[in-house]
Amino acid sequence: MNAPSEITATSQLDAALAALPALAKELGRDGAAREARRELPFDGFALFRKSGLGLLRLPVEWGGLGGSLPELFQVIATLAAEESNIAHALRIHFDLTESLLLSPRSAFNDTQIQRLLDGAIFGGASTERGTSRPGEIGTILRRDGDEYRVTGKKYYSTGTAFSDYARINVQDEKNNNVVAIIPVTRAGVQILDDWDGMGQRMTASGSLVLDNVQVHANEVVPRGASTLAGRHGGALRQLHLVAVAAGIVRNILADAENYVLKHGRPVLHSPAASAREDHFIQQVVGDLAAHSHAIDALVEQNARVLDRSANAIRAQADNAEELVLQGALATAKTQLVVSKLALHAGERLFEAGGASATSRVHNFDRHWRNLRTIFSHNPLLHKARVIGGYQLNGDTTHLTEGRVF
Repeated sequence: MNAPSEITATSQLDAALAALPALAKELGRDGAAREARRELPFDGFALFRKSGLGLLRLPVEWGGLGGSLPELFQVIATLAAEESNIAHALRIHFDLTESLLLSPRSAFNDTQIQRLLDGAIFGGASTERGTSRPGEIGTILRRDGDEYRVTGKKYYSTGTAFSDYARINVQDEKNNNVVAIIPVTRAGVQILDDWDGMGQRMTASGSLVLDNVQVHANEVVPRGASTLAGRHGGALRQLHLVAVAAGIVRNILADAENYVLKHGRPVLHSPAASAREDHFIQQVVGDLAAHSHAIDALVEQNARVLDRSANAIRAQADNAEELVLQGALATAKTQLVVSKLALHAGERLFEAGGASATSRVHNFDRHWRNLRTIFSHNPLLHKARVIGGYQLNGDTTHLTEGRVF
């Protein structure tokens, strides 16, 4: 028999998931028009805060909802089907909650957990422009008495404009990789809306400027990308992007159906009386529906693989190492296949209508732009090579180093 607290927690999770479709619809209201105007979704983030879904992965005994990774990626894809920018901009937040879930409890981690329970959203930034390779960090955390100061400029600070705290990857004066988590309102922190990518325009993925920012000693910890939790987190961040793409393809299908039913006309030589009865248009919509179904299935299956590795890390199971490796492989394979399916859907949408479907009123091109931007985050050709190297030679170099490849 379940204890009352367990029943209450389960009810809270069920209630939050049951309210998800309505929340997503509200977040996506006038989404195509807002994308055309490039309006950042501050109001959408305010609604998301109230939903409680930011606590989905925190255990019940910590005050969270106790949700699984399949449930998390269901949330991401559902949000992305209505407003992909918000779903994408939550990537750092859910990466941080996963890290807290799988890492030993500490005073630093307990502070972040309490902030989450208080309703905080986390953003941040790692990479910088102007380095010889992506991922290299030149921003140095320098001692200032018992505390620190940091000056530098980060890029790809996705979601930070909507957040309360920023997780920033820097190096200390001994070239050790460390993480600092600071309030975004601290003096010297400036968030610039200078993201100029052709897609995912409202993710606030631009610059984070740090001008002699004070960082307290208790706001800094070592960064462990090569730990099991760190490696699992790398796969989680990648699948987050794929789940956003899954939502975008659902939106493509919905836009195709809506266009055919409300605006479509059969082509001049079609024997059909209406667009919805035209066999070629039916074929296009059927093709989109099949692609969306396949993508959703791949994301769900991949989420189960990562759920197993997360549970193994928490339990310190003997097979945790192998499960984390399988999670990295599964995610790389999923990303490769979904990229092809999703980009095909973004182009195929226009076959459901004539030249009128390209009207800026519909803004259908946003889907392909958004997908192409998402799948440009990491080199897909290198992903395929890494998978092939493992299949042929058992090479796990880039699968176990804990870096995004």
